[in-house]
Amino acid sequence: MLDRITSMQVFVRVAGLGSFSAAARSLGLSQTMVTKHIAALEGRLGVKLLHRSTRRLVLTEGGRNYLAACERILVEIEEAEASSSLDRIEPRGTLRLNVPLTFGFREIAPALAEFGRLHPALTVDLGLADRYVDLIEEGWDLAIRIGRLKDSSLVTRKLAPCRIVVCAAPSYLEAYGVPATPEDLGRHNCLGYTLPSTLSATRWLFGHEGETAVPVSGKLRANNGDALLAAAVAGQGIIYQPTFLVGDCLRDGSLVRVLAEHPVPEFGVHAVLPSGRQAPAKVRAFVEFLARRFAPEPGWDRGL
Repeated sequence: MLDRITSMQVFVRVAGLGSFSAAARSLGLSQTMVTKHIAALEGRLGVKLLHRSTRRLVLTEGGRNYLAACERILVEIEEAEASSSLDRIEPRGTLRLNVPLTFGFREIAPALAEFGRLHPALTVDLGLADRYVDLIEEGWDLAIRIGRLKDSSLVTRKLAPCRIVVCAAPSYLEAYGVPATPEDLGRHNCLGYTLPSTLSATRWLFGHEGETAVPVSGKLRANNGDALLAAAVAGQGIIYQPTFLVGDCLRDGSLVRVLAEHPVPEFGVHAVLPSGRQAPAKVRAFVEFLARRFAPEPGWDRGL
């Protein structure tokens, strides 16, 4: 008879990765063994947990309910073991961390070496994606989100400010002039960010609370900030982007800030985790690590 806890762990990994083969690789098991674990669970429960097709796996309603229960049980087991060991002092296991692509590449990935030295018994599974992820359904322990967060059932902690600036290359400003007011942006090529967020491709917010929305348009829109940054540095237009993205270019002069006297609403860098249970030691350790790293002023804002 297969171990029930191991079967739960296998099921959670299959659901999180959406693939029997990917789960098998991540767990160091054969795909046949992964299949046996899922079959054993379905046989014991008497319900179908997954719909399988040639393209993907989809959780049934019973599978979604059982996944939530498994995640809760596995965390409680982990914390029960931690309470009688050194795990509360030295986190261990795997931290599944989801971070926006550009911020993760620039600010989180370079920090992981130091974090690994501090916590050698801990492995980080880093997911870089600009889409909104469901922490519970997709099995993430922690997410970093940027913006003004809406009220939700999630636990959040602000780690750092996120300042937005308007800037362009000197070559663009020499060719097309410097906007004197936000309304002047209507006559400029404004490069728009298209992902659904507080940064819009068609309207840029001004004022401390974003009370003024200025319509903008341009010849390039992209769902990635680095693409917009490259276009702006090449002189294609004006961008409205966070300082963690444009800070280095502002410091070296390849971009110049404009409309600096017109305030733009400040957003935040937030740690987000599921509510309803005590955060595991591995999550607390990483959140505290980032809070220390970004205090009292994040590196991307220094000198600006």
